[in-house]
Amino acid sequence: MTNPRAIVYIIDDEPGVRNSLSSLVRSVGMEARTFAGGAEFLESTREDAPECLVIDVRMPGISGLDLQHQLSKSSFPIPVIFITGHGDISTAVHAMKSGALEFLTKPFHDQDLLGAVYRAIRHSSAARQQRAEMAVLRARLASLTPREAEVMEGVVEGLLNKQIAFQFGTSEKTVKVHRARVMHKMRARSLPDLVRMAQQLSIRSSQPLERCA
Repeated sequence: MTNPRAIVYIIDDEPGVRNSLSSLVRSVGMEARTFAGGAEFLESTREDAPECLVIDVRMPGISGLDLQHQLSKSSFPIPVIFITGHGDISTAVHAMKSGALEFLTKPFHDQDLLGAVYRAIRHSSAARQQRAEMAVLRARLASLTPREAEVMEGVVEGLLNKQIAFQFGTSEKTVKVHRARVMHKMRARSLPDLVRMAQQLSIRSSQPLERCA
């Protein structure tokens, strides 16, 4: 997977703040995109890149907290850093409980913001990598025939080949062939590896990983 330059979306109704934060972000090699309000940001197109959102809590129209709530329901949530000149404990607690990574009160030091941005970008990069890995696993799972998928489910549930064969009314030899194809298509190096994949894909498993062999 390619590793595009990180993008920091900055939303603040004050032009001076937007320009200042944009310059700061660009000074450390990241891309900055600025917006005067939440509605403008929601109408924009996000790219598949490590990203984070720096947003003022109180703005005309959609507030920072409202925007955070909307984004949290999307398929690809974005790490949020709040900045505010009117900070209070209850707002900060609410923001952090809703998933914000940082809550900074103006004026803040540049390094405090950059530190928060770096943490947010690492978080976003990890989530992006996880999504890519899940897409690969789902594609491998989709390549299985219906019977191979059933055999895989039986295997990760801890059933023996003969038990699976009895369940499907087929021979143990046939089950072994299906099982080998499952291991090959899923690119599983071992049974514990296959079980881990099944767990990631939310395929039920009653078999402890350390006891797989």
